[in-house]
Amino acid sequence: MSSAPLRSPTLRPHRMKKDESFLGKLGGTLARKKKNKEVSDLQEEGRHAINSPMSPASADIHPEDTLLEENEERTMIDPTSKDDPKFKELVKVLIDWINDVLVEERIIVKQLEEDLYDGQVLQKLLEKLAGCKLNVAEVTQSEIGQKQKLQTVLEAVHGLLRPHGWALQWTVDSIHGKSLVATLHLLVSLAMHFRAPIRLPEHVSVQVVVVRKREGLLHSSHVTEELTTTTEMMMGRFERDAFDTLFDHAPDKLSVVKKSLITFVNKHLNKLNLEVTELETQFADGVYLVLLMGLLEDYFVPLHNFYLTPDSFDQKVHNVAFAFELMLDGGLKTPKAHPEDVVNLDLKSTLRVLYNLFTKYKHLE
Repeated sequence: MSSAPLRSPTLRPHRMKKDESFLGKLGGTLARKKKNKEVSDLQEEGRHAINSPMSPASADIHPEDTLLEENEERTMIDPTSKDDPKFKELVKVLIDWINDVLVEERIIVKQLEEDLYDGQVLQKLLEKLAGCKLNVAEVTQSEIGQKQKLQTVLEAVHGLLRPHGWALQWTVDSIHGKSLVATLHLLVSLAMHFRAPIRLPEHVSVQVVVVRKREGLLHSSHVTEELTTTTEMMMGRFERDAFDTLFDHAPDKLSVVKKSLITFVNKHLNKLNLEVTELETQFADGVYLVLLMGLLEDYFVPLHNFYLTPDSFDQKVHNVAFAFELMLDGGLKTPKAHPEDVVNLDLKSTLRVLYNLFTKYKHLE
């Protein structure tokens, strides 16, 4: 009697549906448990690789850091390095610098690797620093679109840095992969190239854990990555000279030197009805330097070779660099200054360049 309802055809479909639902849930649960176990196993494998006897310290490993393809490599900063006060200072200084530069854009960066990986903030930063406009989509959500944008931005960065001998220690994949080390290398190079008004902590190094998958197994190693050296080395400074001594020990004589150089440059620029009263500002765009070289060497400089009315940092740097080339062609030594120093109104650098001209051409009438 009790089994009759089970044989009822009207109840069977309902019972089957219930069974299928239960089996489906059970199957889904098992599948999820299996997947979670795979991730857990991979995560544990990654932790074991990091914590192996060859590895002196542990690192925070996320599941995505262990799901690697064969021969794929991933890097992460050892936690002990992240706690280093100088490393924290470097990160803070760079974040504050970016936020100061982009304050008008209402962009606030909180985490470098998380906020810069898609190229959006890097685009705005480069456009602001270089005074240029990049031809890229404003907003892109897809990974392909983000990498294309990042590629365009980094190509523009490389175009600025390569001619000055900067080592490019980052790639599209490393930046988009949120590598903090690669992001820091990029930002330090940009800050140095554009003579950012910040003081980067010197001799900052980090221990980097490198995880690579070979023959299905994860292998790790530790390497020391140098992020900053000394300010002088990063800025490409030259050895101390008479101007260093002048600024440090005889500032009272500075006005005499400036007056002599102003007299010298005006003696030639007056031929074009031009006159200089402030050395540090009037040579900053490179125009007077180019024209002065033409006057000193007695040739006309074609206007298409430089920007007569530069309106961006990059154009000014181009002008000063071009003037330096003319100086080399004229037999002068390489100026003990960088074009960016002159553009950034560094008086000592401007005086070095002009004094270089003065010593060779002071005899000209």
